[in-house]
Amino acid sequence: MEHDALDAGEARYELVISVDARRSGQYSDAEKPRMRERIYRVLETAFAQAGVGRDAVHMEDRGDGVLVSVPGRIAVTRLLGLWMVEVHENLREENRSLLVPLGLRVAMHVGPVRHDSRGISGRAVDLTCRLADSAVARQLLDRERADLVLAVSDSLYVDVVSAGGKFIEPARFSPARLALKEGEVSAWFHLPGRPAPDIGPSAPEEPSAPAGAPPAAPVGGPEAALAAMDAALAARAAAAAGRRVDDSDGGGDSGGDDEDGPAQYMAQGDLSVHRNNVYQQPVHIGRVTGDSPRKD
Repeated sequence: MEHDALDAGEARYELVISVDARRSGQYSDAEKPRMRERIYRVLETAFAQAGVGRDAVHMEDRGDGVLVSVPGRIAVTRLLGLWMVEVHENLREENRSLLVPLGLRVAMHVGPVRHDSRGISGRAVDLTCRLADSAVARQLLDRERADLVLAVSDSLYVDVVSAGGKFIEPARFSPARLALKEGEVSAWFHLPGRPAPDIGPSAPEEPSAPAGAPPAAPVGGPEAALAAMDAALAARAAAAAGRRVDDSDGGGDSGGDDEDGPAQYMAQGDLSVHRNNVYQQPVHIGRVTGDSPRKD
């Protein structure tokens, strides 16, 4: 692809497309070359069918996918509309002869892109790749048993998709909030040929914890965690035993009991309740453990 400026310090606003294969790690070394051939056949045929010359776009191989950038002189609506339709049809054709269908996650975003001799870079590239690899995109592809899922950035949806166009139906996109490494972003998801997907209350994507990092402590710290554990054990013991300890001596003296009835006690160790007693001599209460001297 020819550019007027190839200086890595200069950026152009371009459409970035990231394409990833579903569960590529499950393909054997012998199967991966055939998988890659299918991906390129699907994408390149779609470019030709959409009237976009192969030499007019930049394509980078990603092993289990492809990274594409399209210059501004090519209408974004053509890629979002006709090209996506052709990608979907070509993919369905490829999958007719496969026992395990090839699934693709496609993401799009428009932003500043820098080119150098090795490829493209920039935050626009990073965001596009994150959208294609998002948990929502993966879950939709599997849960809906679809061949293809498209994710677009919020800005691309607002600027282009929401206005509609040939083969572009904004009502068939559903929004989701994603927590990516760079922060929270909004994105829109679409399953070609289907109504707007029901994304549901999916859990936000939390950044992975650094290797070797200790697990997060419960809210309130260790003391709160221990207290909660003690309370749970106490409730479990009470339910299992169903016992009530009545300290009434039968004389009718409530001795400070609640109005609703006698006091109730539950002990997970030793329990001594002494109330309204008169001792005539020294009395030992409790027990002695270890080597500690006994105290009366």
